[in-house]
Amino acid sequence: MQYYSLAKQSPNVNFKTAAITGQAPDKGLYFPTTIPQFTKEQIEKFKTLDKASLAFEVMKPYVGGTIDDASLQQICAETINFDFPLVPITDTIYALELFHGPTLAFKDVGARFMSRCLGYFSKQIKAEKFAQSTKVEPEQIVETKDNIKNAISASKPTTVLVATSGDTGGAVANGFLGVEGVNVIILYPKGKVSPIQELQLTTCGQNITALEVEGSFDDCQAIVKDAFMDASLNAAYNLTSANSINVARWLPQQLYYFFAWQQWVAKYGDQIPMHIVVPSGNFGNICAGMMAKASGLPLGHFVAACNANNVVTRYLQTGNYEIHKAVATVSNAMDVGNPSNFVRIMEIMQNNFENLKQGLSSYSYDDVVTASTIHRVYKTNDYILDPHGAVAFLAAEQFIQEKLQTSSLQNVESETSNLRAIILETAHPVKFPEVVEAAIGQTIDIPVSVQFLLYKEKVAIPMGASFSEFKAWMLANARS
Repeated sequence: MQYYSLAKQSPNVNFKTAAITGQAPDKGLYFPTTIPQFTKEQIEKFKTLDKASLAFEVMKPYVGGTIDDASLQQICAETINFDFPLVPITDTIYALELFHGPTLAFKDVGARFMSRCLGYFSKQIKAEKFAQSTKVEPEQIVETKDNIKNAISASKPTTVLVATSGDTGGAVANGFLGVEGVNVIILYPKGKVSPIQELQLTTCGQNITALEVEGSFDDCQAIVKDAFMDASLNAAYNLTSANSINVARWLPQQLYYFFAWQQWVAKYGDQIPMHIVVPSGNFGNICAGMMAKASGLPLGHFVAACNANNVVTRYLQTGNYEIHKAVATVSNAMDVGNPSNFVRIMEIMQNNFENLKQGLSSYSYDDVVTASTIHRVYKTNDYILDPHGAVAFLAAEQFIQEKLQTSSLQNVESETSNLRAIILETAHPVKFPEVVEAAIGQTIDIPVSVQFLLYKEKVAIPMGASFSEFKAWMLANARS
């Protein structure tokens, strides 16, 4: 498997290079030269395959031999070793709960897969460089622990830079914690993440460093972008990105669509399509689902649920793609004015607007109706939505209603009985206590899995919102 830049100005690379570099030299996103195609026999087998084996079968074509099968099987098993339950909210809308991982967010899957891939490649590179300097075959070095230990100094560690508004940083920190040969630097905006999110960012230690930036998320993101363009920092560090532009974080998000489909066909068989509504900001999550469908997984229609940052919603309505400056909302993970991964969706759709309209719908909602939906669903259905899930629930309701309205009279009965959708609940409500607790009128219980954080002490380095200050700190630490 090779990957090409969507900017079309860089040479093709393998999965290893795409994962390590994050982005092509021409600043384009990497995309597989071919989308793997699963046969009907494979799809039938997938219905009952255990999660770890299914994950291996899905990811193996994308890795393309850059990771040996035994190691990839272990990486996949560790990536998905928690639950992905499909939970009914109403008779027609289900929630795929993606918050049962270690940091209570869907980003755990991509972060865990990427971290383990980079750890594998880091050891491989050290062994190869040590072999070159000692004239020893790499295979011998890989098999000798002492040689691996000695080879640590043979190359610079990979340094992952990530800007976060909360969830990405926590998932990356947890995923990369203790991974040999990889250091992580997380920039987050002071006072603009929830208490649980901040503890997840700042209490890891080891190879994880948190920088508390006196500014906004946009300031953090601008610093990271400038770092990747800076010659001095790139000479001093092996830098890579950990957001969804990286194929090693983007592609494994396909896995929970396969897990949802397994549960769906176990309940409904092949007769009722599983339509999917995804709260969408940077569009990496929904793009991964559309890749799964393009590879042969029999999924229904996709719906992108957006907040006030609705560039794709407007594009589907008007045919004009107009980028606007992002505005702050209560569903802050979706506050993206120019979604990076949408170019990948267009590539899946052969860059054809009519194909896009056939495969994707989109609706957008403001904060007022989002909060009222959290309240309504809790009172009516005894289910607590987070703000992103609430936006998805609204879109699912609208999608179902519009489908019923366009059905012919003779088909309306079958449409009513067969029309269902799932929404992706991408984060636990406890991560958004101010919004959710105000909406439901009570305190949210903190999950047992993160209660230990309450007894840990925050450790973060204060940082001004300027690239020059960040660069000076980075260079000083590179020399130390």
